[in-house]
Formats: sequence, structure tokens, C-alpha cells
Amino acid sequence: MSSSSSTPSANDRARIAELLGRTPQGRFEVVVRTIDGDPVVLRNEPLLDDGTPMPTRYWLCGERETVLAGRLESEGAVNAVEAELDPALIAAAHERYARERDAQIPADHVGPRPSGGVGGTRVGVKCIHAHLGWWLAGGDDPVGSWAAQRLGLDRANYIVTSAPVRGEKLAAIDIGTNSTNLLLVDEFGEETDRRVTVTRLGRNLAANGELSEESMTATLDTLAQYMTLIRQSGSQRILVTATEACRRARNAEQFITRARDILGVTPEIVTGDREAHLSFLGATSHLDPIDGDTLVIDIGGGSTEMIVGNASGVRFSVSYPIGAVTLTESHFTSDPPRPEDLTNAIGEATDHIDDLVRDHPEVLDVTRVVGVAGTIVTVAAVEIGLQSFDAGALHGFSLTREAAEDVFRTLATERLSDRVANPGLAPERADIIVGGCCVLVAIMRRLKLDELTVSTHNLLDGLVADARSGISS
Repeated sequence: MSSSSSTPSANDRARIAELLGRTPQGRFEVVVRTIDGDPVVLRNEPLLDDGTPMPTRYWLCGERETVLAGRLESEGAVNAVEAELDPALIAAAHERYARERDAQIPADHVGPRPSGGVGGTRVGVKCIHAHLGWWLAGGDDPVGSWAAQRLGLDRANYIVTSAPVRGEKLAAIDIGTNSTNLLLVDEFGEETDRRVTVTRLGRNLAANGELSEESMTATLDTLAQYMTLIRQSGSQRILVTATEACRRARNAEQFITRARDILGVTPEIVTGDREAHLSFLGATSHLDPIDGDTLVIDIGGGSTEMIVGNASGVRFSVSYPIGAVTLTESHFTSDPPRPEDLTNAIGEATDHIDDLVRDHPEVLDVTRVVGVAGTIVTVAAVEIGLQSFDAGALHGFSLTREAAEDVFRTLATERLSDRVANPGLAPERADIIVGGCCVLVAIMRRLKLDELTVSTHNLLDGLVADARSGISS
């Protein structure tokens, strides 16, 4: 089977009957499949054709996944997850599940209605299978996330054709190494607010291996401010990712727990592959489609993602542990940086790009190159000389290698006290921008890029697009 559609085919129905051991009742969609197209999760209509309530919205049927979930349950997972997770978080998940299901009941329905949340209950955990199925379909389910982590399951390894209820207002937060960002969209998917706050969660992570209390507090304070905006916006669903700093830090779980207490949802520490998928989706979401492959370059604070894909999706991606913060902390000890330190930083970045070219030589033949995130957008803003941020002026801007090299030379030879005066350079980025430039010029030199197209849309846009369309890597 190779279908990725949610509408079940005749072959789907036969296969599902085989997996379940019976013919399913009522109408349903296949919303999660393996990469090969085998059904994994069904999404049921809330009522059978005769009006009988169907409380279970998402039904796990995958051949491998049901066995894994059953094994986990037999090992005491229900008691374990109830002991580990805040009951209020589980109850909130039940409410979200029920709200989505019940929103699909016809307004004129007068008969019995389904009740309960995940697995038909509103309190505690009844069935790991039901929670895992919803989580695989993109649900904000802390129990499903807990189970998936213990089973080694990743949404990136499935084809997801699920989507949230139409009309949902969404809030997306990305907790990065250097900044914590927010995107709010209305029920039509249109942006209503976007915030970028430099929080430096990954400050000194390379040296200490842990997130500092100061950096965690600054990030958590920002999350609290964002929650005020989210409540005011009436957002019905919150999507939260955490990237490289949380992937690397020994005490990441401590931070995630504190963040969950503020947000009411557990931030997903995304894998490098998942981050790349979301970055590609976001970067290209507001650009014209092209024939051929696009390379997306996402230079963050703690990592750099290089993703090649096309209209059919991501072909391959790599994530390297180099970014504006990491190179700054590991190579620069003087102000301005010494020439030999700049050379070493560029050399480290070039080593990774050499690996990319060796492993994926097709990266040299892409049709279009797109650059996203703080470093590239900032370099473009400095080149233009923007006095204040203007997404309209930056999005789609063609940044040439000559211009990038010129901005790099200017910023790298200035003291920090002078660098902050450059139009287009936010003061809070001034101390790390040279490290980010080292990554950018290394990439453009090694790949012999004459120019790249700047996109002001990024991982957050990908997170929202992924949720609204149901397309997952």
C-alpha cells in the first residue's frame, strides 16, 4: 500500500478489518499511516449511521504500534503515567479531545451523545492505546507523548493526514537556544501576532552541559507573558516545540516541567529531523512553488538545519550543532574577535558542510536556496539598512554572497559597542551575530552560492501549517 490519503480505499478497509479482527462500524478516516502506507490510526465520526454515540475519536490499529502499546500497558504504564503526570494536565487533555469530537456532531442532533474524553473517560488514564493514537495523529496529549517517548516512536516516521477542527485559533511557541518565539493565527490561519524575544536559554550550555537558572527564568518569564497574549487571543490550541538547547542539556526535563506548569501543555523536544521538516514547511509556505528542489538553510542559536525538498515534501535533512550562540561561545574570547578565531569558527562550520556535500552531493544542484531565522534575516536587514523590522521588505529579498561577505566583514571587525549601532541589527543579537555570520559565509562559500532568498517565515509557520493541514514528515 502506498496511499497517503485519509479517505479509506477498498484495500484500506480490508487491511483494517484484518488488523482489528472485525469490520469497523461507522464512518472513519485513516489519519496516520506508516511510510509504506499501512494504516496506523483511524479517526471516527462521533455518531454511527444509526445515531449510536462513538466516544472514541482516534483509534490505534497499527500492526506494530498496538503490540508496543499493549506491552507497555502490561508493564504497568497506566499506573506509572498517572503517578508521573499532573492529573490536571491529563484532565485538560480529555477536555480537548472531547471538544474536538463533539464539535463534529450536527447542530440539530437530538439523540444520545458521546461522553468522556480519551478512551471514554474524563479522569485519569484508561487506555494507553487511545492516548497514543491521538498523539500520533497530532493531538496535544501528554499521556500519548509519554508513551511515545518510552516506545521510541516519532511522528516524523509516519505520514499524518490528520488536521485539527476547522476554525481553531492556534498559538505556536518555539523555545530556541537564543530566542523564544510566538505566532498566533486566527480561525482562517491568518497571522494575528508574532513575537520574537531573545531569552538565551542556551547561554553557556556548551561549557556547562546544563541550562542555567538565569536563562531558564528568563525563558519562563517570557512564556508567562506569551500565555497572557494567548488567553487574550482566544486560542483554542497551543503548539510548543523546544529545539537544540533542550536536546543537549542534562537538566532539560526540569525546564520542560516548569514550562508545562505555565503553558498547560508539554513542550515537544523535537528531533533534528522534525525540526528540519517544520523549518522547510514554514520557510516555503509563503513562497511561490517551483519545479525542482529547494534547499532551506536555518541557522539557529544552537544548531543549523539544511533541508532539501520539493512540492512532494522533504527529500533529506541534516542538523549540525553549530549556530550563532555555540560558535560565539566556543571560539570568541576577544572584542572584536581575532582573525584566527574567525578562521577557526568558519573552519568548523565548513567541516560540517563538507560532510553534507560528501553525503548528499545533490545539494549542489538545487533549483532554489532559501534562508530563514535570526542570523540570515538580520544580515539581510543590515544589508538593507532597516531602521526597524519590516517583514515585507525582507521576505523574498535576494541576499547575494557578496553582500553577506560585506556585512560579515563589517560586523566582525567592529567592537560590540560600535556594532550595536548598525541599522537592522537588534541590540540583543549584536553579541552573537558574528558567530551566525561565520556559519552563513561558510555555507555560501562551500556550496558556491551566488545568492539566497530570504524568508521571514520559519519553524513556527511550519508548526501551524503542519497542524492545520495535518501533513507531518
